[in-house]
Amino acid sequence: MARLATRFAAYPFALGVASGEPRPAGVVLWTRLAPDPLHGGGAGEEPIAVAWEVADDEAFAQVAARGSAVARPSAAHSVHVEVTGLQPGRRYFYRFMAGGEVSPVGRTATSPAAGAPTEHLRFGLGSCQHFEQGFYAAHRHLAGEDLDLVVFVGDYIYEGPAHAGGVRRHAGGEARTLAQYRNRHAQYKTDSDLQALHAAVPWLVTWDDHEVDNNYARLRSETLDPDFARRRAAAYRAYYEHMPLRRRARPGADGVILRSRHDVGALARFHLLDGRQRRTPQACPLPGRGGGRMIDVRCRELTEPGRTMLGPAQERWLAEGLREAPGRWHFLAEATLVARAAIRSGGRTRVSSDAWDGYPAARRRLLGVIADAGLTSCVFVSGDAHATVVSDLKLDFDDHAGAPVATEFCGTSLTSRGPSHRRTDTVVRQDPHIHFGDSTHRGYVVVDVTADRCSAAVRVLADPRDRDSGVSTVATFEVQAGRPGARRV
Repeated sequence: MARLATRFAAYPFALGVASGEPRPAGVVLWTRLAPDPLHGGGAGEEPIAVAWEVADDEAFAQVAARGSAVARPSAAHSVHVEVTGLQPGRRYFYRFMAGGEVSPVGRTATSPAAGAPTEHLRFGLGSCQHFEQGFYAAHRHLAGEDLDLVVFVGDYIYEGPAHAGGVRRHAGGEARTLAQYRNRHAQYKTDSDLQALHAAVPWLVTWDDHEVDNNYARLRSETLDPDFARRRAAAYRAYYEHMPLRRRARPGADGVILRSRHDVGALARFHLLDGRQRRTPQACPLPGRGGGRMIDVRCRELTEPGRTMLGPAQERWLAEGLREAPGRWHFLAEATLVARAAIRSGGRTRVSSDAWDGYPAARRRLLGVIADAGLTSCVFVSGDAHATVVSDLKLDFDDHAGAPVATEFCGTSLTSRGPSHRRTDTVVRQDPHIHFGDSTHRGYVVVDVTADRCSAAVRVLADPRDRDSGVSTVATFEVQAGRPGARRV
């Protein structure tokens, strides 16, 4: 039985609040009791009762729903409340109470009713928020963009040890155990700008590699760690404990069902994809190593037809979800660059084995589903490249005159340092389906969607190392409904 905490040693809601996965009748609310967040949480070894409220107004004079949950030590005293019974297409306020303490107030919203006409959707795209390499000025600006959603596509934390030379430092060494991953998530969530963005708008989330270990694939790590299954399980558990996810994403014996689908009335459908847990390991690694690298396209393993980024079950699930909603915008949210980004030099062509370039058969299968279904309003939103990349996606990237079947907006990192702009310029010059590439800036993308068009504004920080950095728009691209491919406006 959960105890009613009478007193905490310090404020228990130090990690803030969050919401996510909105539906027409409800949303997921999250918090974690952590009076000592960087040292295991400090909430004790017993379950604690936590009350919650959802209201129409910030003063909570008109409460729309209330209830209680149990914060259990086995889940790091995190709370995931799946609220139901709300009205579609409405904004709400929420809060938690425990031990006489009240959490910060969060703002969230439900989705429009299923199939309802929806005039406009506005969401922010973010990824790669290395704590040491920049402050979260981007998050502060995102919170002021009047968004309906934040779509976060990976590298929420970085697992590595502390390094000198950043604007701040990771606490502790490289995360490998459950306790270390919990502390790393907690350190990131102590940032006030990240907390404010979580409290301002619901999030849709998926992961990439650094939530566990750089460039891992399925159960293979870069170092071929024989104990990697245990490490991955710990990282997955800590990830769930710190994200506004539904119970179906709770880790089990077979891993995590992270993929999810979210409709925004009759306007749009989001497909949140997991490209790490069930992918085929990267082709042609160095001897005695795993992970990704730049490889020659003559690598035989690269073109094997059975290689998969998503795994067979997720490929089938995605194909079904695409086909059953032909008249909507489809946003495929996943972690890594889909467009071919080959570099040619000295008679050789090299690609990244870690991005979709390392899985050409899987990429063609996916784009083939879109083409065969006659879907003409599909947009991939991705990250990982630490560069903004805007591309047309084709069944055959060598057919320069061929029509695209989809569009990709790959957002730059929020803080993580990018590759040299010279390299990015080379990729853009040698791959004509790529319209824009910029790796010099950190920032995010704001996407506005109507029935007729989808536009993406590339928003960049003046200086990610400045907590008060300004932000500006360096480019805007548009996709017209029914006409795949981006054009600059």
